[in-house]
Amino acid sequence: MKTAADHASSTVGIPPHGDVPRHVAIIMDGNGRWAKQRHLPRIAGHKRGVEAVRATVKACAEQGVGFLTLFAFSSENWRRPPDEVALLMQLFIGALENEVQKLHRNGIRLKVIGETGRFDSKIRTLIAEGERLTAANRGLTLTIAANYGGRWDILQAVSRLAKASSFREKDEIRESDLTPYLSMNYAPEPDLFIRTGGEQRVSNFLLWQLAYTELHFTETLWPDFNGVALEAAFTSYRARERRFGRTSEQLAATKRGGTAPAPLRAATDA
Repeated sequence: MKTAADHASSTVGIPPHGDVPRHVAIIMDGNGRWAKQRHLPRIAGHKRGVEAVRATVKACAEQGVGFLTLFAFSSENWRRPPDEVALLMQLFIGALENEVQKLHRNGIRLKVIGETGRFDSKIRTLIAEGERLTAANRGLTLTIAANYGGRWDILQAVSRLAKASSFREKDEIRESDLTPYLSMNYAPEPDLFIRTGGEQRVSNFLLWQLAYTELHFTETLWPDFNGVALEAAFTSYRARERRFGRTSEQLAATKRGGTAPAPLRAATDA
């Protein structure tokens, strides 16, 4: 299993830029508005959203995406009406009970990141069982961010680093020191971020990891997100020039196989 040490930080090296992103991260927004437009209770939108999750996982696996990370429940979502939160927890339980075996049969590995200690024991048990069952799978890695916040992720990583036996108070802390303690230390940084529902913000999602990610915002509400919408996001991604602080000329030099200018060569050799 690869760890963060196997993946160069996007602020140092240049990851490969293929037609299909290695890692896609999605904020699944618009379930409630989808239901409201149809004069349905909000939970109907969330239920329909589960179907969109299933379709997106299938499409990403078929296209060769290595990692798919979905923002299912943020640390701020506890502020929603208690009845809605309770129904979301029931949907989460149902998804874990009904979908994990399907993921396993298709070679998909399940990971859950976030402060899961706040969930009840049944959810925590189902998460642990799902991760254990699929741990050896080598297809798509599906990560569910639940009770997750990007600021929490950074703070918990700093706290764990400070407690590590190798840490010294006066040491200079580098990115490579902190990365192993972040929730997604097993994955490369996202190449493509998608947010549905028309909002254009990252909402405390993967703040550290999204530093050089390509952002794609769509008006499509999450329950309506399908293979066509995913392909539109991939088409947008393919048109991007990912420079990571370099110039277009530097990138062109590396693509031609020539000698890279000194700043690029120094960065990629680091």
